Amino acid sequence: MEAALRAGIALYDAGYYHGAHDAWEDEWLEQSEGDDERLLHGLIHCGAAVHHARNRNWEGATGVAASARDYLDAVPPTHRGVNVEAAAAYLDVLARDPEVIERRRPVRLTHRGSTVSLAALDAPAAVTAAVVVADAEGYESETFERAATYAREGLADGELNEYGVFLCDFAVEREKRGLIATRLAEHVERRRAREKDVEGLFG
Repeated sequence: MEAALRAGIALYDAGYYHGAHDAWEDEWLEQSEGDDERLLHGLIHCGAAVHHARNRNWEGATGVAASARDYLDAVPPTHRGVNVEAAAAYLDVLARDPEVIERRRPVRLTHRGSTVSLAALDAPAAVTAAVVVADAEGYESETFERAATYAREGLADGELNEYGVFLCDFAVEREKRGLIATRLAEHVERRRAREKDVEGLFG
C-alpha cells in the first residue's frame, strides 16, 4: 500500500494527473470496503478531475470532482498520512468552479506532512512511477513493464538489480530519460534472448 500510495502522490504532484491512477489502481482493486479503498478511490477520482479540468472538459471535471470529494469526505482527515482534508476542500471548489484550474494550481498532495518528489521515492515506488512516466511520455511500454517485472523479482530477493537501477534513474533523471530508456531496452532484450534460449531447450 505504502509504495503505491507514495508513487501515485509523487506522480500527481509532478503533473502526471492522469498517470497517477496507474500507480493507485492495482492497490485500490485489491482493497475491500473501508478507509483504504475510499482513500485510493478518491485520489484516483481527484487525478481524473484535475486532468479533465486542465483539458477544459468542465462537465467531466465537475462530476468527477464531486465524486472524489464524496469518497474523501468519508475518510479520516489524515488517513495514511495523506492531506485528505485539504484535497477534499479543493475538490469542493473544483466541483463548483472547474475554471479555478486556470487561476491557480491544483492542490498538492502530501504524505506525512511533506510533498513527495519522484527523487524521494524508495525503489519499489520508483519502479512503479517509472513505468507510468514512460507510458505518459510515449516510451515503449512493453519494455518498461518487462523491466519492472525483472526489477520486482530482484527487490523480492532483497536486491536492487540493474533493471531497478535503470528504472529509478529514469523516474528522476528527466534530462537523461532517452539515454536511460535506450540502455534499459538493451538489457531487457539481452535478458529476453537468454530466456528464449532456455525455453528452446525444453520446447
